Parts: sequence; C-alpha cells; structure tokens
Amino acid sequence: MTTKTKEKWSSRPLLTLALLSFLICGLFFPLLITGLAQILFPYQANGEIIKLKGQNIGSNLIAQNFTEPIFFHPRDTPTPVSASGVDPDITLDDAYSQIPRIHDATGIPTDSLTSIVNQNEEGTLWIFGSPYVNVLRINLALIKAYPSIYNSFP
Repeated sequence: MTTKTKEKWSSRPLLTLALLSFLICGLFFPLLITGLAQILFPYQANGEIIKLKGQNIGSNLIAQNFTEPIFFHPRDTPTPVSASGVDPDITLDDAYSQIPRIHDATGIPTDSLTSIVNQNEEGTLWIFGSPYVNVLRINLALIKAYPSIYNSFP
C-alpha cells in the first residue's frame, strides 16, 4: 500500500464518526428533547408567555419594557445577580421606591400599592438572595385590581 492509500483509509472512520456525532448530538437529541418538552411542559417550553384578554403581553422569564409612569418598571441597570439586564424581577426595595410615582400618576392609595407588592412577593432559596417581585405579574395585578384606571391596556 502506498502512503496516500493509508491516509484515505485512516480518515474515513474519523469522518464517519464526525458525521454520526453531528446527526445524533446536533439533530436527533435536540429534536427529541424539544418534542418531549412541547408534550410534557408546553407552557414552559414556549417561554411562559402571559396572555391578557387573548393577547400575548409578555413572558415571565424576560423583563418587559414598561416605561409609563402608571406601571412598575424593571431595573435600569443590571445587578451583580442579573448581569444580563433582562431579569424579569426587581427587589422589594426597588418596587417600594416606585410606589410614590405610581400613586402620583394613578391616584391609587399607597397602602393598596404596598399591599399588591407584598402579595406578589416571591421568596428565594433559604438564605440565598433577597425577596423579589416579578414586574410583569405585579403590573398584571394592578390591571386586574384597577380596571377603570388601566382600561386602555389589553
């Protein structure tokens, strides 16, 4: 056998293995997992999309761009816990600091706004982290609790 013939035969198993690995790991397995997720956990697999009056209004997993003074806003800058800046949650202190602005814009009593914040408080695992609220959920609570103020929103 010549040297060229040996190289041809020695590279064939490598190419076969690479192609087989690509098909299994790059196509078959992701499609299998995606299919199972769609069957077993469709709400989570599709991004936990929240609907209001039949319209998609946002995701529980990604910060929404609330800018009007009548709504709670996501944090302006990323925190060390959320380096991406797309975290849908804010700290309780951040939520409490927005209550005067929402009160001034809507006339909703501050104690009612504080109660809504407290009712939507989510915990953390044991001693790790601080309590927080999801901005989309808390704004939905406002829309549901005060439909006359938020009637122009979906």
